[in-house]
Amino acid sequence: MPHAARPTVTLHDVAAAAGVSVATASRVLGGSARKVAPEYEARVLAAAAALRYTVDASARAMRRASDSIALIADDLTTPSMGVVVAAMEREARTAGAFVTVSSTMAAPERQSETVRVLRSLRPRALVLTSSRYLGDDERLFRELSAYEREGGRVVIVGHTDMPFDQIGFDNVAAARSMGSFIGESGHRRVAIFAGVEGMRNMTERTAGFIAGLRGAGVEERAIRVVHCQVSRQGGFDAARELAHAGLAGTQAVLAVNDTIAIGALSGFREAGVSVPDDVSVTGIDDIPLTRDVTPRLTTVALPLAQSGVEAIRFALGGTGVPRRLTLESRLVIRDSTGPRR
Repeated sequence: MPHAARPTVTLHDVAAAAGVSVATASRVLGGSARKVAPEYEARVLAAAAALRYTVDASARAMRRASDSIALIADDLTTPSMGVVVAAMEREARTAGAFVTVSSTMAAPERQSETVRVLRSLRPRALVLTSSRYLGDDERLFRELSAYEREGGRVVIVGHTDMPFDQIGFDNVAAARSMGSFIGESGHRRVAIFAGVEGMRNMTERTAGFIAGLRGAGVEERAIRVVHCQVSRQGGFDAARELAHAGLAGTQAVLAVNDTIAIGALSGFREAGVSVPDDVSVTGIDDIPLTRDVTPRLTTVALPLAQSGVEAIRFALGGTGVPRRLTLESRLVIRDSTGPRR
């Protein structure tokens, strides 16, 4: 025989049983910052336990913003984004908040629509990170501005001229340091695995590679730009195609990120090309896998985890004035590069 449904216990019932006002009971059970006398708090908690009262979480969420920080990213499956998300979650946890994530694949209409939907859920802050330039999308700007007017905080990890907090990397300088190193190591014919066209960070890194190489004496006609998918498979296919063409005198491959570079290592290995004896290979990001592949990958370390930590700190510590933070990169030389005469 089915049991009769348990009568719904309201906050008024708890307050009456404890002999306090509804406002006092609400402060105790709702986690208010306003203090309640210890004796009243004990009476409210005892009454709530005796009546088996549970807080209506959905009603609380409608009354105030939640403790969530919403991350909107291009692609959550990339190794670099995994580092950022893990760092954000650790930092948020120390502040009693948590991180939710959404993926947009850098599609402008999906970015603005995701912000619109999240506004109705009232997260404490929005962190938006993207490989494309954020600044010429009027709809996205309107959605983010409306969210801030409603009391939220917006932090952008990436490139923007919109008036929100921004955390970024100097992609040109990072790539220039690698181009200079390769040129100064004696490499005189270089291929750049540049990813797909139209991605702001990839374009900047390609420009930085070229600037560094040219500054180290590499002739412009000896630099070849190869576009490929921004994935391990993209690097693998580009390397295999280059190897099947006999390398065409190429002495070094500079990839715009580590994932492409790791794919290139596999492509060269399958084609019988030795790294670094036949060709040097480099990346950018310094994802954890760069230290485990063979040979270990020479790269430029970007402080990905720090960007996640700073994003949470910006989100939780808004000043009302947009802040700008540019994080520094560091050249990391490992086994995938060698000198050339």
